[in-house]
Amino acid sequence: MDLYEILKVIILGIIEGITEWLPISSTGHMLLVDEFIKLNMSSEFKEMFFVVIQLGAILAVAVIFWKKMFPFQFKEKKEPIIKMDIISLWMKVVVACIPGAVITILFDDYVEANFKTPLVIALALIVYGILFIVIERKNKNKVPRVNTMSELTYKDALAIGAFQVLSIIPGTSRSGSTIIGGLLIGISRMVIAEFTFFLAVPVMFGLSAIKLLKFGFVFTQSQLIVLLVGTITAFIISILVIKFFINYIKKHDFQVFGWYRIVIGIVVFLYFYLQ
Repeated sequence: MDLYEILKVIILGIIEGITEWLPISSTGHMLLVDEFIKLNMSSEFKEMFFVVIQLGAILAVAVIFWKKMFPFQFKEKKEPIIKMDIISLWMKVVVACIPGAVITILFDDYVEANFKTPLVIALALIVYGILFIVIERKNKNKVPRVNTMSELTYKDALAIGAFQVLSIIPGTSRSGSTIIGGLLIGISRMVIAEFTFFLAVPVMFGLSAIKLLKFGFVFTQSQLIVLLVGTITAFIISILVIKFFINYIKKHDFQVFGWYRIVIGIVVFLYFYLQ
């Protein structure tokens, strides 16, 4: 592989690391970027690549939230201590994953074939952008019902999982769907943001596994380099973006992401339909 191809992979990894965690839709951005930065790879490989480099983003979540995610504490010459609150949290994550897993298994291929179009992606970007603005303004003077992870119930988790089902539509964003759902049912920004990170781990790992199984595990040297560079880049950028996002929402709401989505949605529509 030449240096130019590696540079393109790094740029794609950067975009993945940024857009995967901010509620602005990685699909919409990848659609635009793919028009200008085309990898010298088959369409089947590129489709798999855009999903599998999310493994780098997953690793970033594990690194940042390790103490909150790992339920076992080890001390010298003693039995490991099991943190039941973390076990409970993972059980809620499992419950939240169920609706999305069922819908993805049943309809993923159909959605990929029929809904992954610039028009659908543009509309999803704009509609969700409007929702972010409307919901945040409506909630401006409301006190959240859930302000800590421990207050999150299994019923809340199932409701969040139901909202995540909407993310099967390209352009909606997994984080965007879960955050909107959480805000609507009275969960604080910090709690729904953290739960979204936790929920992303099994969801993204599962989607990556499915894409790898469909593609197969036989890669050329160039393909392996592309996957490795893209994944490492996504990991590094995800670390920075997640830390920024957490610090940002401590003092701000999500309206800026809503306005950004509207702008990007209009750009996608204009580029693909008014040329």
